Amino acid sequence: MMIFLAGFIGGVMLRSFVNFGRAFAGLFILLGIIFMLVRLVRHSVSNTKIFLYIAIFLIAAGFGMARYEIKDTSPDLSRFESVIGRGGQVELDGLVVDEPDERENYTRLVVESPPSGAGGAKILIYAQHYPEFKYGNEIKVSGVLRRPKNMDDSFDWRAYLAKDDIYYEMFYPKIGLTADGKGNWIKRQLFAFKEKYLGALAKVIPEPESAFMGGLTVGAKRAIGKSLLEDFRKTGIIHIVVLSGYNISLVADSIMRGLSFLPGVFGISLGVLGIILFAVMTGASATVVRASLMALLVILARATGRIYEITWALFLTGFFMVLHNPKILRFDTGFQLSFLATFALIWLAPHIEKKLHFVPKKFKFREIASATISAQIFVLPLLLYKMGMFSVVSIPVNLLVLLFVPVTMLFGFLTGIIGMFSAILSVPFGWISFVFLQYELWIVEGFAKLPFASFNVPRFPLAAMLIMYAIYGIIIYKLNGKNKKAI
Repeated sequence: MMIFLAGFIGGVMLRSFVNFGRAFAGLFILLGIIFMLVRLVRHSVSNTKIFLYIAIFLIAAGFGMARYEIKDTSPDLSRFESVIGRGGQVELDGLVVDEPDERENYTRLVVESPPSGAGGAKILIYAQHYPEFKYGNEIKVSGVLRRPKNMDDSFDWRAYLAKDDIYYEMFYPKIGLTADGKGNWIKRQLFAFKEKYLGALAKVIPEPESAFMGGLTVGAKRAIGKSLLEDFRKTGIIHIVVLSGYNISLVADSIMRGLSFLPGVFGISLGVLGIILFAVMTGASATVVRASLMALLVILARATGRIYEITWALFLTGFFMVLHNPKILRFDTGFQLSFLATFALIWLAPHIEKKLHFVPKKFKFREIASATISAQIFVLPLLLYKMGMFSVVSIPVNLLVLLFVPVTMLFGFLTGIIGMFSAILSVPFGWISFVFLQYELWIVEGFAKLPFASFNVPRFPLAAMLIMYAIYGIIIYKLNGKNKKAI
């Protein structure tokens, strides 16, 4: 099974870097079949198992390449291409098919045109903050249509958008609302609930603390501002303002600890239920679902101690995610970071925790320290390759902040949920939240101002990243003993 998974992932990864054409996928499958036949014909020869392993790997790699080819086949875009050929000026009808992404100076809308989706395409629109639009709005757009452009060689912006089937952009076009209440009814209600929750926070907690709480609890990044986001990056704690597996596992862990007086199976079940409800409340986007699945695996690994079975579940989860959208393997940094951090929390954190005997267990400080250190170590090569930024202060900042994140999230949730019914009743919880938020922002901003807080590592090579992960693999294998059954 592991050979098949490795072959499939290897095929997807190879195709994501090099396009040899569809025939190349067929060639791999054909070679695999040949090796399979050799193994069947020459069954009396010693070491014929190697032929079987090679056959499975090659066939799986061929299917991986074929799956990527299918995903990479764009819809019929001739209508849009002809418009671009005439200068790009276009007037079209579209449907807002995702939650608006509000940034500091603009709002990004993902619009599908035509609204029916038949023979259409997704367009990323950069719009003014006002008038506001939301998921399910049908709009008329007039402006210049263009293909996404890569600003430099360090990041393939066009491929990044294409993984979500977005092939065009429009900058500040004229937009008019033509209809409301379209799209999926459940998603509309979830997004409306999220908006009401964020509005309740804003009534009680001032900015930028309110925006920070929105990012902490439901992954909303609006109004945080570029400078503050840059501080989060410099200090290596950007993961707390997006919905990562870590944030969601905190929700489940808090539920389980709060119900620790119940039998273990009830605590675990309610923790799992808490993750599901939390994912639904925040909109159940692909990112949230992925982070929720990763968090579930961490919770189950800690609660049951069945490391090998949970690791299999992790790999199978990753496989099905890549099977659904093979482009996330290379172009979705969030998926990559979540997978690596989850692996580190399952395999590396327990060993580091044993070494931190000098750190007190009270308030789970030792557990937080081991989780922070293991996750930071494991995602470092990928961050260097993707972003070229090394945060010197990452570990101390994470330790100083993450210790207070669970209680901050708890009072933040209470502020938002109670505030949806009564702003006055939510004020005491908002004040407590505000104190913790100010402390966390003070730590982040203070460390970010240090001249040595971070430095750039220009063009960290892919080969160096792969070598580092190979070394990590060897270390983890030795830590867990050679005599243990391989995963």
